[in-house]
Amino acid sequence: MSALELIDIGINLGHDSYDGDRDAVLARALAVGVRQMVVTGASLDGTPKAIHVARSHPDRLRATAGCHPHHAAELESAAAVAQLSAMAAAPEVVALGECGLDYYRDLAPRDVQRHAFEQQLELAVQHRKPVFLHVREAHGDFISILRARRDSLVDAVAHCFTGTRDELVDCLDLGLAIGITGWICDERRGHHLLDIVSLVPKGRLMIETDGPYLLPRDLDPKPRSRRNEPMYLPHIAAVIAKVRGETLEELATHTTATARAFFRLP
Repeated sequence: MSALELIDIGINLGHDSYDGDRDAVLARALAVGVRQMVVTGASLDGTPKAIHVARSHPDRLRATAGCHPHHAAELESAAAVAQLSAMAAAPEVVALGECGLDYYRDLAPRDVQRHAFEQQLELAVQHRKPVFLHVREAHGDFISILRARRDSLVDAVAHCFTGTRDELVDCLDLGLAIGITGWICDERRGHHLLDIVSLVPKGRLMIETDGPYLLPRDLDPKPRSRRNEPMYLPHIAAVIAKVRGETLEELATHTTATARAFFRLP
């Protein structure tokens, strides 16, 4: 087993692509030092599965409860909000979300996205849990909505950050934590992150795979499957450490401490 101790703060381990080998995925992750993971809940159907998966491995897994902006229309009724609130109260749930705004795909109307985002921020305040955030091509509205509620929130992390330097500064100015994925390994669209990830201070940086999505493009040899999984987190961490001028061990130590404190992990 690896001497590293890493935490993957965003893994969609309830995704059906893991149904056939979920325990093997967890074993491969542990073998390379990924000791704990936060399983993302991103819809009213997906959140119960995330919680179920987390309950199956209580020593290593926790979950989030939320509706991704693609699923924002699911929260249009008071009954749906109450359903999400009940799930958010589960002891395995360590954050509200994935929630936020996505104007890139616009799979839900923008006004519906904004309302669902606001509702989930209110739930985070009520439950005294941090927020696991998503934003894509919606920075202005995202920051405006967050700014109005930031003082009431326990904490918040911009999950899978892919934005510009100015957007990163805005997030840091609001006291957000920053989650970096294998997007930083993508020479087509993530190269700019190599130049700005050093702006994130220790204590606000966390790492994640966002599996099964965002398989690092620079893996060598290339895996046969396009499915991402937590065993690739050390590769992502090594890329980040190199550009920050840190050793892998140093990066592992501070990102793990940050994640453990942020999500109140054992």
